[in-house]
Amino acid sequence: MLKVRNMYSGYDKTDIVKNISLDAGKGEVLCIVGTNGCGKSTLLKALINTLPYRGSITIDDKEVSSFSRKTLAQKIAFMGQFEQIFFPYTVFDTVALGRYAYAHGFLKSYSKKDNEIIDNVLERMNLSDVRHRLINELSGGQLQRVFLARVFAQTPEIILLDEPTNHLDLSYQIDILAALRAWVKENDTIAIIVLHDLNLAHYYADNAVIINHGTIVSHGDPRKIFSGAPLKESYGMDVKQFMLDSLSKWKCRKQ
Repeated sequence: MLKVRNMYSGYDKTDIVKNISLDAGKGEVLCIVGTNGCGKSTLLKALINTLPYRGSITIDDKEVSSFSRKTLAQKIAFMGQFEQIFFPYTVFDTVALGRYAYAHGFLKSYSKKDNEIIDNVLERMNLSDVRHRLINELSGGQLQRVFLARVFAQTPEIILLDEPTNHLDLSYQIDILAALRAWVKENDTIAIIVLHDLNLAHYYADNAVIINHGTIVSHGDPRKIFSGAPLKESYGMDVKQFMLDSLSKWKCRKQ
């Protein structure tokens, strides 16, 4: 269980997220939505303790700030919205980086268990046939699958993703989120995802959080909270009505 209570965090002594309280349990996909600059990414950075915070963030009742970096990496995996290629590793080597948190010493060969985990993840993400290709040769959709496979190879208890579907076509967006949801349910883990596309959040999330000006204004089943006033107030428009109007244009007229 991940618990956040009365948490504040930000930059240069200025709080961006304020008085955040939420829970996420095993097997849950939680989506965080809100307008640009509302604090979504800041919240994720506080959860992995890369930003200092006040208040409490606990995993199984142990404060996140008390974990060593290595122990925290075994519990939480993070995939940012601007993953970059610094070296042209192969697909296998990139996914294998997920096992670094379990390494003993600076250099070591992969154990039998490591290789089994990496091979299983490559197969699961349909990457086995490109395992020896360099990642700078891949399409954007393939590359994002590789980065998600690296997260899976880390075998964390909690997965944090910051806009993982950005700049992907619809088929790859569905591919990424369907793979993530299946992994969470099968492995009884937690996924917290920042998404801009409310349709995808509505479809894949068990619960959602709406953030406005750094505070949570609604939390619950997206089928309920996306119909309420907080979403309209946060976006400054009637989002639900816009979605319904858009859907009506897809309906075929009788000839």
